Amino acid sequence: MAIISSVLSWIMKQRLHQIELFMKFPNEVQQELLKRLIVSARYTEFGRRYDFSSISSSREFRNRIPLQDYESLKPYIIRLKAGEQQLLWSSDVRWFAKSSGTTNDKSKFIPVTNEALEECHYKGGKDLLCLYFCNNPETQLFNGKLLTLGGSHQLNSNASDSFYGDLSAILIQNLPFWIQLFRTPERSIALMDEWEEKIERIARTTMNENVTNIAGVPSWTLVLLKRILELSGKKI
Repeated sequence: MAIISSVLSWIMKQRLHQIELFMKFPNEVQQELLKRLIVSARYTEFGRRYDFSSISSSREFRNRIPLQDYESLKPYIIRLKAGEQQLLWSSDVRWFAKSSGTTNDKSKFIPVTNEALEECHYKGGKDLLCLYFCNNPETQLFNGKLLTLGGSHQLNSNASDSFYGDLSAILIQNLPFWIQLFRTPERSIALMDEWEEKIERIARTTMNENVTNIAGVPSWTLVLLKRILELSGKKI
């Protein structure tokens, strides 16, 4: 594991110059990102509605696109859940993060694209690791395993090839295969629906693992750690 840790540490650090770039030129980087997003979405129903193809600046975008909230986008989301595509984004939407919020609905469903996973969630995690490794060059983080405690997901009844669930479950389900070498428990346990059984299985399968980092909802993680202490007879 030491060799793998060194290699991954080196790979993570290669991202540092890009982080430094957008720290030095935040406005330019954001302007470029906006242009890329507009180009990608210009042929969607939303993009055609507001003529994304003719937008050339953030000012034009601001002036042309009304401020959106969940209620204004909800008709599109309902159609996406029914299987329609090319509405809000150019690639297919197969995942929906279910969240309770401050809207009129009990739950809201946030479309999650492959681009959102790669360019937002996973890249954010990589950047966090990059900064950590640069500030802690002697770290042994990858000499052990990542303990992950997430939620669950289920098949979308309105479309047979899409799913909805907790964002944490969506992230775990779509992680690259090589990450499985460094995380515990196995994915089938991490994504179990039944909470009590899930905690028990995770506790028993991870209590003897060399865990060097933990990711998950703090309150859930504390319940898990308490159960591991009970099973192992260890004291804090």
